[in-house]
Amino acid sequence: MSETAVESLPMNEAPAEPDRAMTDEQLISMLVGRARSEGLQLTGEGGLLQQLTKRVLESALEGEITDHLGYDRHDPAGKNSGNSRNGSRTKTVVTDVGPVEVRVPRDVAGTFEPQLVRKGQRRLSGVDEMVLSLSAKGLTHGEISAHLAEVPRRFRTVGYIRNRRKTSRRFDLVRLWSGRGIRDS
Repeated sequence: MSETAVESLPMNEAPAEPDRAMTDEQLISMLVGRARSEGLQLTGEGGLLQQLTKRVLESALEGEITDHLGYDRHDPAGKNSGNSRNGSRTKTVVTDVGPVEVRVPRDVAGTFEPQLVRKGQRRLSGVDEMVLSLSAKGLTHGEISAHLAEVPRRFRTVGYIRNRRKTSRRFDLVRLWSGRGIRDS
């Protein structure tokens, strides 16, 4: 991509829903084509990957507070419930695609503890690969958020998965070595 002027995709504008029959290649081509036509970089500050990561993280955080409170935004069921949304605070987290500023929602009682971007957490790893993979498969922001909520925290990082693979290979080697026959000298 060129290092030309960077325009942001409007964050309040809902992205067009991808056609379920659209292939991964078609979806990726559509996103890259849109980025090119709008003069948007794929990577780097304000690039497409950062914006996509920001949208998915904020959508997941909204899902978390909705689950915590038990009702959707502007739902009359939340009126006089004793706890409700109380705006948001911005937080910069470092991801694999660079720093991303996200809006973390708050509640009146102060009991909301976000799981995806925990309080005090400044670095996320592995989220980018998961977001890109799920987006390329045509999942909506809500579906991606639901998936992230289902994945246990310790299994979310690519590093954990890589370490598990390495450990598994080591155990295979140990089993082979310990099961070998004793040779006569």
